[in-house]
Amino acid sequence: MSDIQTLRTVLAECPTIAVVGLSPQWHRPSFFAAKYMQSHGYHIVPVNPVVARETGEILGERCFASVTEAAAALAAQGRKIDMVDCFRKSEDIPPLADEAIAIGTKCLWLQLGIFNETAAQKARHAGLTVIEDRCVKIEHARLFGGLNWAGVNTRVISAKRPHVLPY
Repeated sequence: MSDIQTLRTVLAECPTIAVVGLSPQWHRPSFFAAKYMQSHGYHIVPVNPVVARETGEILGERCFASVTEAAAALAAQGRKIDMVDCFRKSEDIPPLADEAIAIGTKCLWLQLGIFNETAAQKARHAGLTVIEDRCVKIEHARLFGGLNWAGVNTRVISAKRPHVLPY
């Protein structure tokens, strides 16, 4: 389900996002999207097994090898993952959906061009909200006024760019 109200609800109720496949390279879409969400108050939890073994950090946050490992570390701090945002190929989604179900997250978000109907149905059946073929950064900017710098009509009349988005 990707109607506007569902997207707004998910973005409002999911402040902690595990970004699976988050790249440490600034020019990659996963890095750009995660950095944008982090700058808008979301807690980003990087999930990338290669980086977890090597440098161990992306965007100033500890990187984890799996969603399950990240959820366990956050649980020790009294926090939980609200959304699993997947920057992986469509065929890699089923085990990620299983992990999202197992940790009790609210949402499984599949980025642009990513579809896996079997995994999506399984996640929906388990009570998760599933968003497919959408970019979390684009949807946040579109729904909460962050696209005004690009000339998109946000229905906010102002000659000045807001320092804080009005939501």
